[in-house]
Amino acid sequence: MTVDEELGVLESQLRRLKIEYEVFFSNPQKKPPADLEWKVLALLRKFSDGARLSFSQRFRYNEMAQRYAIYSDLWRKKSRIREEGYRRPQDALLSVQGVRIEEHEPEHKVYGINHAATAQQEQPFVVHCSDAGAEREKVEKLFIALSDAKKKTGEQVSGSLESFTSFVQKKTEQIRKQHGCQAVEYSVDVADGKVKLTAKAKA
Repeated sequence: MTVDEELGVLESQLRRLKIEYEVFFSNPQKKPPADLEWKVLALLRKFSDGARLSFSQRFRYNEMAQRYAIYSDLWRKKSRIREEGYRRPQDALLSVQGVRIEEHEPEHKVYGINHAATAQQEQPFVVHCSDAGAEREKVEKLFIALSDAKKKTGEQVSGSLESFTSFVQKKTEQIRKQHGCQAVEYSVDVADGKVKLTAKAKA
């Protein structure tokens, strides 16, 4: 089985796991889908280091890993409420059909899963570049962070990694020449619901 096929299996199992948990929480006689969740976690951990993944595969994997982190936190909260009962009025919202799970950020870490996107919501993503052509990994991370931020705010993700690398390379050379600095600091931030990419000279 190829990596793309395994990622397809992971996506399918994650979708099925979400349905199984919805059935579990709506039926008191049901047991949690522990076996299926174990399979999902096994695949997430298998690709967690990203060594076998291409750029597009890693982007796809990170998206599923982040989705699982959000789901699992919601399931944990609902399971606690199911066992202990509603202690606060806001707890009742978790049992409402169609609740927007994106509003509930994960409070715990899941082994082997990249939580960069969650951290990005709290503080800007920052990288330092002195030569974009030679520092491709940094540019890839910056591109992923920018794309993730745009997807979260509903902005359209346009352009390819190649065109973005060319842009960063030209911008880095321009700022280094203009300010006589060693490196350029790039940051991805979200302000007023809009994504902002900033570049400034770094001594």
